[in-house]
Amino acid sequence: MSDQATYYGANGWLLELGGRRVLVDPWLTGPLVFPPGAWLLKGELPHDQPVPEGLDLILLTQGLPDHSHPDTLRRLSKNVPVVGSAAAGKVVERLGFQHISTLRPGENLLIGDLCVRATAGAAVPVVENGYLLDWPGGSLYLEPHGVLDPEVSSRVVDTVITPVVDLGLPLVGSFITGATVMPELIRRFQPETVLASTTGGDVRFSGLISRLLDGGDAALNTTPTSDACRVVTPTVGEPIPLLSKQR
Repeated sequence: MSDQATYYGANGWLLELGGRRVLVDPWLTGPLVFPPGAWLLKGELPHDQPVPEGLDLILLTQGLPDHSHPDTLRRLSKNVPVVGSAAAGKVVERLGFQHISTLRPGENLLIGDLCVRATAGAAVPVVENGYLLDWPGGSLYLEPHGVLDPEVSSRVVDTVITPVVDLGLPLVGSFITGATVMPELIRRFQPETVLASTTGGDVRFSGLISRLLDGGDAALNTTPTSDACRVVTPTVGEPIPLLSKQR
């Protein structure tokens, strides 16, 4: 079976890696509301996505509702293993998941021949997770806010999933820094493919913050890339084959 990634919009992905089906930060149904309420920020999907079948792992980068979306997680089998940040672990524990592993930056977990390494991600406000995934047929790095852990050494990574824009609030600054970090991501990992994430999928936002959000420049046309590196803006629901230097 070929390795591939399917985008669900926002931060959500289905990764098929070496025969394993890994669901990342899923938001498949219902609204997304940030505390203290919808008046601050509410997101709505253009339409619900079906729950993927045959999942081997749920991988959560953060405990915030746009990564650990309660309505979506309630629809998933509580017997599917979950790997997540400490904050995400608390969310899925409350929801009744039975097999939970929490990782802090620098920690590894082996799931068969899939190695999951947590990296330091966004501070929102505590430091959450990115992940380096390695399996016999390839490798992948993902972090949803455009944060690159300085403790991660330069190495070849086949696929990088990252935002490609900077996004922020007046007086607060950028909380998504994909455009800023893109050149360093490419230098550090020399990927075959960069998949744009986090701000796609035609999600509709309302509330106070939605009116203040200020999107910066995208990195798609401004980042120096080698001829071997392709930058892909995914279409929701369409699988993208993952290329590997190992093949």
